[in-house]
Amino acid sequence: MKIGLYFGTFNPIHVGHMIIANHMAEFSDLDQVWMVVTPHNPLKKKSTLLEDHHRLQMVFLATEDYPKLKPSDIEFKLPQPNYTVNTLAYLQEKFLQYEFSLIMGEDNLNSFHKWKNYDVILQNHDIYVYPRISDEIISQEFTGHPKIHVIDAPVVEISSTKIRESIKNGKNARPMLPEKVWDYIDHNLFYKK
Repeated sequence: MKIGLYFGTFNPIHVGHMIIANHMAEFSDLDQVWMVVTPHNPLKKKSTLLEDHHRLQMVFLATEDYPKLKPSDIEFKLPQPNYTVNTLAYLQEKFLQYEFSLIMGEDNLNSFHKWKNYDVILQNHDIYVYPRISDEIISQEFTGHPKIHVIDAPVVEISSTKIRESIKNGKNARPMLPEKVWDYIDHNLFYKK
């Protein structure tokens, strides 16, 4: 079974994340997409980042009606800071029956060469890339690479930052969020201040 790993802080998860994840699960050769919630980096200022369990709960609420999308807290259990190469090694060891791939935006692919052991990742895992609005062209190193699959997914420009600012400023951000996620945020008064 082929699993696509979609990493993010998901602070909060929004319809843009869901459109990309569902598109990858339905229109590529991936069998499932795991939404990997990235824990808080202790070296960074926490500011508006909700606690790990709240962000995981929102991903659970967003994905529970989508059988091919799964929430994952795998990085909560791993040493900090998290490096993707270590997470992949751990998953591959723990789930021998699965083949893991990465899902990333075109913008992330252009900085992929700066990732820890990116060459090891590329040697052992496929990468599924979705388009972003950007003037950048994919680096020569990655153009036509047999492990890199550019998927013709919708371009979605919704940002968690914008959603948090909207809620803080009393604007209606509801259409940008899965309904259960909106209810959870509203009930808990998240991002209000």
